[in-house]
Amino acid sequence: MRFAEKVAIVTGAGQGIGFEIARRLASEGAQVLLNDVDTRLADEASARIRDQGPGTCQPLAGDSGDVAFCQALVGEAVARFGRLDIVVANAGITLFGDFLTYPPESFFRVMQVNLGGTFFLAQAAARQLQQQGSGGALLFTSSVTGHQAHKQLAAYGMSKAALEMLAKSLVIELSAYGITVNTVAPGATLTARTQQEPTYEATWQKLTPMGRPATVADIAQAALFLVSDDARHITGQSLVVDGGWTSISPGPE
Repeated sequence: MRFAEKVAIVTGAGQGIGFEIARRLASEGAQVLLNDVDTRLADEASARIRDQGPGTCQPLAGDSGDVAFCQALVGEAVARFGRLDIVVANAGITLFGDFLTYPPESFFRVMQVNLGGTFFLAQAAARQLQQQGSGGALLFTSSVTGHQAHKQLAAYGMSKAALEMLAKSLVIELSAYGITVNTVAPGATLTARTQQEPTYEATWQKLTPMGRPATVADIAQAALFLVSDDARHITGQSLVVDGGWTSISPGPE
C-alpha cells in the first residue's frame, strides 16, 4: 500500500495507459481523481476501479487542454479529498500528417493538449503542493518519438521532447518545495486503440529487441515507481520503457 492516504490526479485515464496507472494507484491505497475528455469513459473507468478496490476513484470529465479546467481539476481534488500529492499528466493526442501539408489546426491542437495541458496542470498542482508544504510528485507522459524521429509525427514528437525539457526546467523551480518532476516515455504499447490496427502487434514484435511491444502494465509499473517515495531523490529524468527500441530505432514500413 505505497500510496495509502495519498491523493492523485490522472488525466487521459478513461482507457489505456492512463487507466492502468489510475487503477494501480487506487489498488495501492490512493484516492484518485480520474480525468478523461469523454464523460462516459471517465465514469465507466472510475466505476471499474472502485469495484476492484481498495482505493477510492472518482471521475471528472473535461478537456485537459483547457487552462481553466486544469485549475478546476486541482481544486476538485482538494475539495473532494482534502489535499493533493501526485499528478500524472497523461492526456495527449496524436495527429499524424506529412510535414509539407500538416494543417495549422492540427499543429495547435497537439500543442494545446500535449504541452499546454501539461504545463498548466503542473502549474496549478505545484501551487497547491507549495501551499501544503509537504512535497509531491509530478509525472508527464512523453514518448520514444521525443527521442527518435518517426514518420508523420513531427508535431507530436516535438511536443513530447518539449515535455522532457519542461521536467528538467521545473527541477530548478520546484525542488526547493520537495516536488519531483519526471517523465515516462513509452514505446509501442498494446492498448485498446493500437490493437484496432490489425498488424500492430506483429509489426512491433519484429521491431522491438525484447520481442514484444509493451503492455499498459509495463508502463504503469514504471510510472508508479517515479511517483512513489522510492523515487523521492529522482527528478528531472525521463524513463524510457520501450523494450530497447530506441537503442536501434528501426521504423515500421
